[in-house]
Amino acid sequence: MSVMATKIGEMLLKGNLITSEQLRSALESQKSSKERIGTVLVKAGFVKEPELLAFLGRQFNLPVVDLTQYEINPDVVRLLPEDMVQKNLALPINRVGTKLIVAVADPSSMAIIDGIGFKTGYSVELVLASEKAITDAINKFFDQSLGIKEFNFEQDDDLEVVREEELDSADLERGVDDAPVVKLANFLLTDAIKRRASDIHIEPYEKEFRVRFRIDGVLYEVMRPPLKLRTPLASRLKIMSSLDIAERRLPQDGRIKLKMGKGMEMDYRVSVLPTIYGEKIVMRLLDKSNLQLDMTKLGFEPDQLKDFMEMIHKPFGMVLVTGPTGSGKTTTLYSALADLNKTAENICTAEDPVEFNFAGINQVQMKEEIGLTFAAALRSFLRQDPDIIMVGEIRDYETAEIGVKAALTGHLVLSTLHTNDAPSTVTRLLNMGIEPFLVSSSLNLIVAQRLARRVCKECGEPVTVVPKALLEAGMKPERIKFAKPMKGKGCDNCNGSGYRGRVALYEVMPVKEDLKELILRGGSAMEIKREAARLGMKTLRQAGLSKLEEGMTTLEEVLRVTASD
Repeated sequence: MSVMATKIGEMLLKGNLITSEQLRSALESQKSSKERIGTVLVKAGFVKEPELLAFLGRQFNLPVVDLTQYEINPDVVRLLPEDMVQKNLALPINRVGTKLIVAVADPSSMAIIDGIGFKTGYSVELVLASEKAITDAINKFFDQSLGIKEFNFEQDDDLEVVREEELDSADLERGVDDAPVVKLANFLLTDAIKRRASDIHIEPYEKEFRVRFRIDGVLYEVMRPPLKLRTPLASRLKIMSSLDIAERRLPQDGRIKLKMGKGMEMDYRVSVLPTIYGEKIVMRLLDKSNLQLDMTKLGFEPDQLKDFMEMIHKPFGMVLVTGPTGSGKTTTLYSALADLNKTAENICTAEDPVEFNFAGINQVQMKEEIGLTFAAALRSFLRQDPDIIMVGEIRDYETAEIGVKAALTGHLVLSTLHTNDAPSTVTRLLNMGIEPFLVSSSLNLIVAQRLARRVCKECGEPVTVVPKALLEAGMKPERIKFAKPMKGKGCDNCNGSGYRGRVALYEVMPVKEDLKELILRGGSAMEIKREAARLGMKTLRQAGLSKLEEGMTTLEEVLRVTASD
């Protein structure tokens, strides 16, 4: 006989909710069923569950929560391991600052609070919920083999897959009532939109299988489906992407287009990579409705925007945007193209893949398997009487050479390159084999960029940052007194992270005459950087510190995404 059961039973007896005979009968039944005393009493009809919860709420001074009407934060659920949640029937449902809200069915054990607090590092605040509601929530978030049918993802009636091949999408619509793997695929595609994710990562391992979403540039684990769904889920997503489900040895790339109802459309760029334990799938969400094409809102400083606008409106030359994958390079180039898209201009783009479609711009999708490479497309463009050419990425000498020559023969060329900052882009082109005189003659401007998480507007509050930390980060002493650092304490709007959305940090380097001479002389990246700084270039770190001064981001974010000067 459990001490806890006796304690709660005696409380109910003293409160006249049950009789001593009913308590005795329930405790006897509990020996064989091993269920909690409250569950036994409710099942036997000795007490109604709402009455039991209300009574316990009064006794322990705890609020009662209806979990079926409560929006549980999946990121918070994962703060505790499944075995601990199952054993204690204690489910984290939300987080407010340093406070963790935990739903329990049996509040009589203070050890629960101590154990959860020790495990998570948060202060624990309990709320009461029915045992069935907690069990259902645990099944939903931890054991997807049981919980997929419980997913409440508000499936739109007109959710459909759209393909160029006019594939019938009725199977996806019917999937709401079909096999768990179909429901799971639909759930992932729609839930990622609700959480503002930019990427979905589906990752198979030897003994487990996990799903992560990238939200505001950071990966969060959202679920661990059962291992048996690993291959079926991959096959389902490959069918939706028009890929070969029989080919599991080679990487494949595809695309899913969903209509979500109410005129909303979402594209997913799908990449399948064979690993030793199965196929890893990464899906990038391309939301046309959220594409920001107003350059004044991208994050450019006024001087930087002036330089950028001046150089993209030159009749010829090359403008390069550099940075790692996912740093917003494509958005910057698309913003430039949207500004340049006039009836008088013939604009051609070579992209891999074409992420967004623009009326008035001739966009070409690369297909390397049939020989349609960036270099081949560029050659064709030059026979198409172009004014402006955009090349998705300069990956090799051939593409760089044709691009540079096009810039020298009366065309404006826009492209991207993978380098750490603007000055090192020159060195990268030289290392590819482009002659210094061609580089110095063709380059108009180089932009390097990063994306930093933006402080949540709902819960952001002023914070004090030690001046020494700002000095070490590179802020000039005279600017420290003007800084107004902010930090989000965590709220429902930002899922407790303190950040919502991102802001771009830019390093804009116009290639002026002094820099052209330095490039011709074979100057190093460091020498080019020093000269550019002398001419007024603001580095990525300085751009980040400017955003910190304005309270748009935090010192931690600036240090995370930028290197010291």
